[in-house]
Amino acid sequence: MAPGNDANTARRARATRSAGLLPLVVGLASAAALTGAAYLTVDKASCGTPAQYIRHDSHVELVGGCVDGAKLPATGTPSTGDAVHGNYNP
Repeated sequence: MAPGNDANTARRARATRSAGLLPLVVGLASAAALTGAAYLTVDKASCGTPAQYIRHDSHVELVGGCVDGAKLPATGTPSTGDAVHGNYNP
């Protein structure tokens, strides 16, 4: 009988495949669990309306969303006259 053609070699090949399959299954299961947790977290963090930046006479105001303006720290007035913002609705 030629070396490598006995029953032990077949068992070792099967054991190697199953040993390589276990980390794959564990990785997929943990990825699915983390995806589910992220989905539930975002689903529970509901806001009434999406936030929008609206420009008034000389300032830009954040309207809507989950941000409570009373909890934000006070800031000074900007030193630039008319700042350009890319995410506001005029």
